[in-house]
Amino acid sequence: MVLGTGIDIIEVARVKTIAEKNPRFLEKIFTAGEIDYCLKKRNKYQHLAARFAAKEAFFKAIGRRINWTDVELYNLSSGKPELKIRNRERFRIENAHVSISHLKDYAVAAVILEGKL
Repeated sequence: MVLGTGIDIIEVARVKTIAEKNPRFLEKIFTAGEIDYCLKKRNKYQHLAARFAAKEAFFKAIGRRINWTDVELYNLSSGKPELKIRNRERFRIENAHVSISHLKDYAVAAVILEGKL
């Protein structure tokens, strides 16, 4: 059964501006794995923005905000994005589906959560 859905869009420039003004922003919002992955990319702020949007979409899907770093977006070797959710059982989540996309100026993510009520 679908527990919730969420979608989010963000301007890449917004993430870049905040990250450049406040170096602690990255550690507050992203896991070490996410930071490492994104900072290796040519367009690192697009990748960071996509992860930010995925976390926001997840929060909307569960209907509340949890710690930012309790949700991690990573990519399988095929490139498919996946969500790692700490304490997944607390939310009764059996499956978490995520899709992300990013361009020069925007990043978007959608999340669908499945589980038992």
